[in-house]
Amino acid sequence: SGVNAIESIAKEVSDCLAKVSRDEVEHAVTLLDGATRVFVAGAGRSALGVRGFGMRLMHLGLTTYVVGETTTPGIGSGDVLVIGSGSGRTASLLSSAKKARALGASLLLVTIDPSSPIGQLADFVIRVPAPSPKASGGGESSSVQPMGSLFEQSLFILLDALIVMLMEKREINAADMFGRHANLE
Repeated sequence: SGVNAIESIAKEVSDCLAKVSRDEVEHAVTLLDGATRVFVAGAGRSALGVRGFGMRLMHLGLTTYVVGETTTPGIGSGDVLVIGSGSGRTASLLSSAKKARALGASLLLVTIDPSSPIGQLADFVIRVPAPSPKASGGGESSSVQPMGSLFEQSLFILLDALIVMLMEKREINAADMFGRHANLE
């Protein structure tokens, strides 16, 4: 039934995130806190999670851009590219990762597979141990859900946790952030 599906999914996400390395998360917060600018990239449903993360980084006062938008400038030294990719091998994201590294930017990858091509380029990786038909190194958690759903849900919540940690580190509260909320809606 629907209620059982909700309970199963909530438990899957909780169990998956419980296995994420706290050290990897702390390293990511330090990297983001020191960034000149943050660029975010993902494909498919993962793109939705990283776009939401980019929005919250902007609310925190960080200069943030979504890769592929018409107003996104060039990346360079001091900048951080955050990629959300379950497989860590999506061709367009791999191309962005290579270019960012060649231009001196740091790379943070959230993925199922740290040994993936993008994982090998990354300065920092947060491993999310969700199953995926497209990634090797998955399967620590099983899922009743199709395809990469568990990774994508875990990605969104994990990135929100990074926001909470950055809020604490920078001593910024929700009221401060709301002042940067969109007002042309």
